[in-house]
Amino acid sequence: MEIKVNFLDNLRLEAKFDDFTVVADQPIRYKGDGSAPGPFDYFLASSALCAAYFVKLYCQTRDIPTDNIRLSQNNIVDPENRYNQIFKIQVELPADISEKDRQGILRSIDRCTVKKVVQTGPEFVIEEVENLDADAQALLMPSLDAGTSTRIPGKDLPLEQTIANMSAILAGLGMKIEIASWRNIVPNVWSLHIRDAQSPMCFTNGKGSTKESALASALGEFIERLNCNFFYNDQFWGQEIANAEFVHYPDERWFQPGRKDALPKEILDEYCLGIYNPDGELRGSHLYDTNSGNIERGICSLPFVRQSDGEVVYFPSNLIENLYLSNGMSAGNTLAEAQVQCLSEIFERAVKREILEGELALPDVPQEVLAKYPGILAGIQGLEEQGFPVLVKDASLGGEFPVMCVTLMNPRTGGVFASFGAHPSLEVALERSLTELLQGRSFEGLNDLPQPTFESQALMEPNNFVEHFIDSSGVVSWRFFSAKADFEFVEWDFSSQGADSNAEEAATLFGILEGLGKESYMAVYEHLGATACRILVPDYSEIYPVDDLIWDNTNKALFFREDILNLHSLDEDGLRDLVERLEQSELDDYTDITTLIGIEFDDNTAWGQLTILELKLLIHVALGQFDPAKELVEMFLQYNDNTVERGLFYQAMNAVLEVQLDDELELADYEANLRRMFGNERMDAVIGSVQGRVRFHGLTPTSMQLEGLDRHLRLIDSYKKLHAARARMAGLAS
Repeated sequence: MEIKVNFLDNLRLEAKFDDFTVVADQPIRYKGDGSAPGPFDYFLASSALCAAYFVKLYCQTRDIPTDNIRLSQNNIVDPENRYNQIFKIQVELPADISEKDRQGILRSIDRCTVKKVVQTGPEFVIEEVENLDADAQALLMPSLDAGTSTRIPGKDLPLEQTIANMSAILAGLGMKIEIASWRNIVPNVWSLHIRDAQSPMCFTNGKGSTKESALASALGEFIERLNCNFFYNDQFWGQEIANAEFVHYPDERWFQPGRKDALPKEILDEYCLGIYNPDGELRGSHLYDTNSGNIERGICSLPFVRQSDGEVVYFPSNLIENLYLSNGMSAGNTLAEAQVQCLSEIFERAVKREILEGELALPDVPQEVLAKYPGILAGIQGLEEQGFPVLVKDASLGGEFPVMCVTLMNPRTGGVFASFGAHPSLEVALERSLTELLQGRSFEGLNDLPQPTFESQALMEPNNFVEHFIDSSGVVSWRFFSAKADFEFVEWDFSSQGADSNAEEAATLFGILEGLGKESYMAVYEHLGATACRILVPDYSEIYPVDDLIWDNTNKALFFREDILNLHSLDEDGLRDLVERLEQSELDDYTDITTLIGIEFDDNTAWGQLTILELKLLIHVALGQFDPAKELVEMFLQYNDNTVERGLFYQAMNAVLEVQLDDELELADYEANLRRMFGNERMDAVIGSVQGRVRFHGLTPTSMQLEGLDRHLRLIDSYKKLHAARARMAGLAS
């Protein structure tokens, strides 16, 4: 994790990381101001807090209350060497905790990450650099040996060269990639989480059977998502980008809707229109670009090549964003390598959906077949030794598709997790199923798995498949576990050998789609110095329902974004119009404003926690409309999952509104005790809001220029690096 330090007044220092700021000082006796703990004090506190975190985690997973658990840490300093210290962590446990859990809690403290790093002994490298943002990928994997050459199936270059090439591309873009975490909880299953140090919202997870393959996976996914703009998918890219020569890609085209908001004739083709607009309800205005919000330019459309005949078809950026998420995107050392990865993922998700929604029972993989892959078998055995039964299933539906499945059961919670993987090689598909299962997960993380169900309706809910797509945490049918399989096991193999194996495998996978009667469309991206592609298979690779283009389109942001960002400068007519539109939209009151308008607010601010319900509440208060405000305050308090501070503010607001709306009550009679209960600062804000002196308490003013929204501005800065690279590649002014 990158921590940037700023020098403040006197001896005060400010450390910034993620969305947090930590201030350190020195005691007055050391010529500081004593305004904050010192750096060493934070270090001491970190191990105590880390120990307490693992205690909390242990207790939460076993429903053990922590109310009466006390923990403390003392550091005992050697008088002859102050750098030689003993950290004594003591924990006081209630009498009713069992001996087994007492020992478990002590063992959990032993897992403290801070403790393990200190015990191992970190190595410090202190150096001067010309630019802190240079040498951008130096922290990825210091031990990577450039002299070795490790090849794995599916990669056209050795892992070491793949990692070096992708790291250089990211460094050339000015992106400083850091590894936030590694996981290796069973043999031959590695995963890691990487992110852009300057814009942590841009992150990916990688997985593989080795450290190197997991890192290559994470870097490849990062580059694929940059090429396809996925990190910035639902967000507003700012007015500068909205009015630039191009918004997404230099070869995009903008088309105006026809008469009566008809779809432009230049977009899609007859095949796609039959899928996306079967009843003629889709209108041009449904397809305006969410990222730019520039309605005047028309419908931003991106070129894809129809694979059946090589014709170019223009897909609205809005349609892609709303329906496909990251499905069918990949980067590779070669185009063929990227295509195989793209198509494999498309089959993985489509077959997974067919199995889960059809409640199909899959055949077990025979033990003699698993024995051919000892590395995979060792990972499975590692899980079973930890008490997690594992089922290995053939998900090829009788040898038709290159898909495998590994399912984990958690007897402690009754939860299950079905992980799927796809590749022309059965071994690679099986390895991907296993590594996907544990990607970014600890053993504790396996306690959150949903329980199976016989309720077919729950399986058919669109959001269930979305959950499966995001992290495989959706619901699975009990019928999936039937010993009576719907298919025979097939030891399938769609792979090819030789120098052109990826090209041949890509042709095989495209052929399967053709056999299903599906058209596929591909865009190739090389603007950033890496080869990436995106493949769309209408009526097959969508993640969200096609109806979302009409009923839940992300460009609903365009109806609210400008007014919400300009909230503090709206007059009463503007506020009345905004709250009326919010009411008429029939949007879920608990939708957060971040999602609604595509702005990345800091989670630790009132903006970051703001929902439609609370926004409407604040507008009604600002307008002096206390009856609807009181009703919304009560709803907020009933279902509040906001901060404690925000809850107390509205608890006080509820009381003041109650007095305000009762003709027989006077606020002056209650104010003194309300202040004793809630404090002067909070009551000043509440009374000031009701009396019109305070507007939108807690929400700092901003506008379409996004001032003060540092988190979102960092995201835009990240996108501008791509935009500039694409402009240079196309010979345009950036």
